[in-house]
Amino acid sequence: MAYAPGSRRPMALVYPNTYHVGMSNLGIHIIYEQINSRGDTACERLFLPDKKNLDEYVRTNTPLLTLENQLPLYEMPLIAFAVSFEMDYFNLLTILMTGKVKVLAAERGKEDPLVIIGGPCATFNPEPLADFVDACIIGEGEEVIQDFLDCYYDGLQQGLSREELLERLAQIEGVYVPRFYQPVYAGDGIIERYERRLASVPAKVGRRYIKDLGKYPAQTVIVTADTEFANLYLIEVARGCGRHCRFCMAGYCFRNPRVRSLAQIAEAVEKAKLFSAKVGLMGAAISDYPQIDELCRLVLDKGLTMSVASLRADSLTPGLVEALATSGHKTVTLAPEAGSERMRRVINKSITDEHLYQAISAATTAGIPHVRLYIMVGLPGETTEDVEAIVEMAHNVKNHMESMGNKGMLTLSINPFIPKPFTPFQWLPMADMSEVSSRLKYIQAALKKRKGIEVLIEQPKEAYIQSVLARGDRRLGQVLLTAATGGGNKGWKHALKSHDISEEFYLYRLRGEAEVLPWDNLDMGIDREYLLTEYHQSQMEKYTPPCSAGCKRCGVCR
Repeated sequence: MAYAPGSRRPMALVYPNTYHVGMSNLGIHIIYEQINSRGDTACERLFLPDKKNLDEYVRTNTPLLTLENQLPLYEMPLIAFAVSFEMDYFNLLTILMTGKVKVLAAERGKEDPLVIIGGPCATFNPEPLADFVDACIIGEGEEVIQDFLDCYYDGLQQGLSREELLERLAQIEGVYVPRFYQPVYAGDGIIERYERRLASVPAKVGRRYIKDLGKYPAQTVIVTADTEFANLYLIEVARGCGRHCRFCMAGYCFRNPRVRSLAQIAEAVEKAKLFSAKVGLMGAAISDYPQIDELCRLVLDKGLTMSVASLRADSLTPGLVEALATSGHKTVTLAPEAGSERMRRVINKSITDEHLYQAISAATTAGIPHVRLYIMVGLPGETTEDVEAIVEMAHNVKNHMESMGNKGMLTLSINPFIPKPFTPFQWLPMADMSEVSSRLKYIQAALKKRKGIEVLIEQPKEAYIQSVLARGDRRLGQVLLTAATGGGNKGWKHALKSHDISEEFYLYRLRGEAEVLPWDNLDMGIDREYLLTEYHQSQMEKYTPPCSAGCKRCGVCR
């Protein structure tokens, strides 16, 4: 495809799910704006069509087109996927196939698009997608995407071959090119080592992160009603989390915690006012923002309403709760994660039942009647007593609500625990699916007759596919491709069997502490020894305090 001198070259930014889901993702807005801020690149969005429209594309053999200028995906010189959820891996392959792009990176030549991925999944373990992508962005993208595009255009000007261009891109901190790292497997299927095909590429690819958030505003770029958060103007107030919850991948891969200045957030609120939009405050724990009460007053004083991404029961302030009530909130969402305080010590979730009661009292007093609690089942070391404690906690919370005259609904949202890379639990097996299913059924049955309590559960089947993909290796690429051509995740079991790959190998095997893990080519800045220490701390139910100024424990701040 020829371009006029001085013209902006098109680049596709793809979210492997529907527009409704994708445009709710603040990361898409941030990278879209970063790319379009350049004079040499025009960013075009593309999303997965809904099932009816996708079937029509397939039936008519029509390639997928970008949103802005209706350009065929296969004509795009650069295709960048933002990958946030493992279950979207199937959609990513569907988009490549329906977009008439060669699916396997090894089969693409000089005239074919360069396919890159970024986002949380690319950061913590891109290996299951390694066969399909040319490069992976590791970490936060605002700065590295600029370095990537500078290098890409420089390579084109020099007439570099595809291989030479990828070698040049692999020199950029935060860019991982899978083809230059080949896993070598032992007879038992465990990775023995990675072999670098080129001495010029780094032994480990370090993640990129923004040290000064003030340089990069992060807020909604395109306001649309057709999202999960209709007409919500998203504003990031903080990034990263220093609470050290041992199950949380984001808490490790996006460490250290950083906050935006109130002045910068105020500028974003002014823009939200132009659209008369509700302000959506984004961050790992909004209630941890040091000036949260001032921020709430700022939003309300502008005549706007607000919503929040997440709350912590132990840092909820009356000002925040009152602001949410004034904004029309009818539900307060809290995440104790476990029913027993013993289990919370294991996962380093320093929330007590008393914190829950205090938060619910504050919400009830402010006029917010409903409570939602996030819970996990199948956590490391979980016993029958810990599962029974979930039921007991639900009854106690409901009793507390009723003692205040609150007749609102208590909702328990319960998910199976998935051990994630770069967390202290990365070596652990997942709890047996039959056991997790049994415990979920027990909780549902035990609370079924209690009026005003509902239990919502994630089906274990999907969680166990997520677990395989989260900690899987490159051999899963062939399974994904077979599944994507045969019904997506519905064809998962058949695809595993057809390639003689054991799901149990990825789900139920305790990894050795010295084992080479699929994501060992990547470096989050966190010492492996620190993660092992935290794993051993969890077994002893020992508390680890949050990040603090001058702390050098984990390695990131060194």
